[in-house]
Amino acid sequence: MSLSYSWRVARSLVIAGFLLSVSCAVGPNFKRPAAPDVSGYTSTPLSTTSSTVNAAGGEAQHFSKKIDISGEWWALFHSKPLNDLIARSLKANPDIKAAQAALKVARENVLAQKGAFYPSISGSFSASRNKTSQELSPFTASGALYYNLYTPQVTVSYVPDVFGLNRRTVESLQAQVEQARFALIASHITLSSNVVAAAIEEASLRAQVDATRQLIAINSNLVQVVRNQLAKHVATQADLAAQESQLAQVNATLPPLLKQLAQQRDLLAALSGGFPSEGMAAKFELSALQLPQKLPASLPSRLVEQRPDVRQAEENMHSASAQIGIAVANRLPNFNLTADAGTMALTAAKMFSAGAGFWDLGASITQPIFQGGTLLHKERAARAAYVQAAEQYRSTVVTAFQNVADTLNALQRDADALKSAAAAGDAAKVTLDLTRRQLETGSGGEANQLALLNAQQTYQQALFNLVQAQANRYADTAALFHALGGGWWNRSDLAKTDREAAPQAFGAR
Repeated sequence: MSLSYSWRVARSLVIAGFLLSVSCAVGPNFKRPAAPDVSGYTSTPLSTTSSTVNAAGGEAQHFSKKIDISGEWWALFHSKPLNDLIARSLKANPDIKAAQAALKVARENVLAQKGAFYPSISGSFSASRNKTSQELSPFTASGALYYNLYTPQVTVSYVPDVFGLNRRTVESLQAQVEQARFALIASHITLSSNVVAAAIEEASLRAQVDATRQLIAINSNLVQVVRNQLAKHVATQADLAAQESQLAQVNATLPPLLKQLAQQRDLLAALSGGFPSEGMAAKFELSALQLPQKLPASLPSRLVEQRPDVRQAEENMHSASAQIGIAVANRLPNFNLTADAGTMALTAAKMFSAGAGFWDLGASITQPIFQGGTLLHKERAARAAYVQAAEQYRSTVVTAFQNVADTLNALQRDADALKSAAAAGDAAKVTLDLTRRQLETGSGGEANQLALLNAQQTYQQALFNLVQAQANRYADTAALFHALGGGWWNRSDLAKTDREAAPQAFGAR
């Protein structure tokens, strides 16, 4: 039989094996979980939040199911320094780069596994110097005991994917690619949200520092007033000591705030992929931020599509489902087709001469018979792992809905809290001004001094409450965009899935 004929036979066997491999894959076919059958996030309908005049972040906010989330939702705060910082962070943050590398690893693993759909072809060449024992029949046709042997050879092997072992393996790995992709998306969303939250917290701390310095100036002025009154014998030494104590207490609150502010700046530098020593030019103020007034309230059925953590949990289910098929296929027969063709000659010049060729064709089947229960228990473990993944998915969905509900409720309460804090701040300021004027005029005596101390403490607390209420409105607004998925589907660099981008090989799912 000629060498070309042997190749035709080998090719026929490979084609036959391929035809066997396109049969149905064993194990369950994955079906995406249905979206929860709920109509809203909160127990009460959403309403327009209250507004507060003459206060940063006091605008009323409106919720709409028709508003989509921009891929760059942070631009709604209308802060160029914030936009620039997030752009820098998304390019330089090492967590993003690590997530990108993890996605590449997962993609390469899929491509590596898809190689099993193709025949394996290898070539070899051997040359040896040999001597045959005189007690045995000579190896060569001439009967020479000493001879050289030259053997070029090509080997073809193919494992038909009869029961879908390889297809299920590729399916599982492809689901892991999607997991890595949604992990990258989650890293983008979390990073941008963390930068916004850190910038708002810096603005809040900066406002608290300004308020503290304002209080220090007020208390320093009052200490001087009491000293003047002491000189006129209108106030006592105890009055002065009390006022100096109040000034010292206010002074003591400034260093911790400055420490927190410096640490917040360090955090922003780290989030943007830099070092604290490099410094940042941008400084954030609450007054420089605009509160978004039209907010999205996506349909609950869309949330499971939008949240990357939910999509990760879904792909984990998909991978676990494919693992069941892998475990089942490992218990079934395994087929292997092989073909070898080459030549064998005593001299290099005759390696490709007529009659020097050889070939062989082979087929084998292996059926596990007894493995001590290993394969059975691996299948049971795979089925249990799928149940685990399904319950983890459900837990992730419940948590996602909780996140949205918590944020929506917070936004409603934040608006009311700001209104109350602004009113309390105005009232405390009026009380402090009136009490201070009474002290300056010398009326009221010791009772007026005690009232002044109380008024100072009340005003200080009111200022901090107002700043915190303002910061909460900005922070919880950013948290809503994060909770609803961050708008990644409106970003061209994140929206396309690997299943859409990569063609499937040999009928792989």
